[in-house]
Amino acid sequence: MSAQNPSRLLDLAGKHLLREDALAFSALEDLPTELFPPLFMEAFHARHIESLKAMVQAWPFVRLPLGGLIDMPHMGPLQAVLEALDGLLAQKVYSRRCKLRVLDLRNTGQNFWRMWSGASSYECSSSRMSPVAEQSSTAKWHLAPLKIFIDLCLKKRTLDNFFTYLLRWVEQRKASVHLCCKKLMIVSMPMENIVKVLSMVQLDCIQEVQVNCIWHLSTLATFASLLGKMSNLQRLCLSPIHLSAFTKQEQDHLVQITSQFLRLGHLQDLHLDSPSFLEGFLDQMLRCLKSPLNNLSITNCWLTESDLTHLSQSPNISQLKGLDLSGVTMTDFRPELLHILLEKAEATLQELDLDLCGIQDSQLEAILPALSRCSQLRYFSLCENFLSMAVMEKLLRHTTGLPCLTQERYPAPQESYRSQGVLLESRLAQLRAQLLEILRDLGRPRIIWISPSPCLHCGENICYHLEYDSLCCIARN
Repeated sequence: MSAQNPSRLLDLAGKHLLREDALAFSALEDLPTELFPPLFMEAFHARHIESLKAMVQAWPFVRLPLGGLIDMPHMGPLQAVLEALDGLLAQKVYSRRCKLRVLDLRNTGQNFWRMWSGASSYECSSSRMSPVAEQSSTAKWHLAPLKIFIDLCLKKRTLDNFFTYLLRWVEQRKASVHLCCKKLMIVSMPMENIVKVLSMVQLDCIQEVQVNCIWHLSTLATFASLLGKMSNLQRLCLSPIHLSAFTKQEQDHLVQITSQFLRLGHLQDLHLDSPSFLEGFLDQMLRCLKSPLNNLSITNCWLTESDLTHLSQSPNISQLKGLDLSGVTMTDFRPELLHILLEKAEATLQELDLDLCGIQDSQLEAILPALSRCSQLRYFSLCENFLSMAVMEKLLRHTTGLPCLTQERYPAPQESYRSQGVLLESRLAQLRAQLLEILRDLGRPRIIWISPSPCLHCGENICYHLEYDSLCCIARN
């Protein structure tokens, strides 16, 4: 033992109790609460299986954050914990101390283990060290189902051993165990397996869904029947959906999908990348939204002027904090549509992304009055649009009074290019100098980024960083 770093009495006591891997259940009834977490960690990592079981059955806290110990629980300790839970669920074991109602398998809870192990400088008062605040009546222990929390990332065609074992265990105890998932990510898995997995999950617990695989519209329609049961869903992100031809059958699939939004009363963030199926049908989805959105992202797709009209008139965008329409071509749309759209959300809008929308001078000029009233705006991006130097100057003057605007990304003025779209570096340098003089004239400390269209030779973007008192070139992305 080092004289400078002597072992704590708690650690020594824990090692002594676990020496024979036979920690008596009766001994745990009188064990100080502060000994449980460090003792559990020691037993878990050293694979003292019988001691683990005993501690689970006398756990004096409502939550056991098992996932906070390691990224993926080993089968041995996990099986021991589940077997111990079986004893509790079957009421074969009775402990006056056990308050366990939640087994958390997510990669969270590290602060809990650090605090109780002494690795944190957190000072525990006697009240904080006591589980009194989490107590529930032991006599009513069996009335509420045990909850198991896990974040699901379905990224393989088949399930791994750990998750297969857990699903089988939950399936056999459906009446007394609820498998809860707040975050669901689907990267690559057959829909048949997805349906099987989600049949084990309490769908109304899910708050965030992210789909990162390319589905056919029919596949999304199948998933939509599950989506509609996620009544507490707050964030939905969908990657590109493949659409071969918009037939009557595809239209039926679209109705199946959009109708499920009627059940999502808590949806706040909606992100749709390349939703080609929405062209001409955006109003159908908007009508089904039950409450105002905080963030809306519809990117890299074709929309009709009618779609944008419906969007600008929708009551669900009146409280938007983030709007991303990058990659939605608006070249031929009436200029006032963008103005109406911004006017609706000007009181709350914080982030606005209109990259690669084909926006021209007349359309930008139309939104400048509404843009100058977006007092909460922090981020604004207009890269890869077609704007003249004169309109760029108007833009800088209209936005100079926005107090929160700290990130601005704009395209190089049209005058920076030849008629064939070739960038003239010397001309761009002159225009940058003029923009810098405008910033100095406006007087407010400010940074903007000027981004020419991708290089014709290498396809990379080049960004230039302008401040009112300096000018420098930023390396290529």
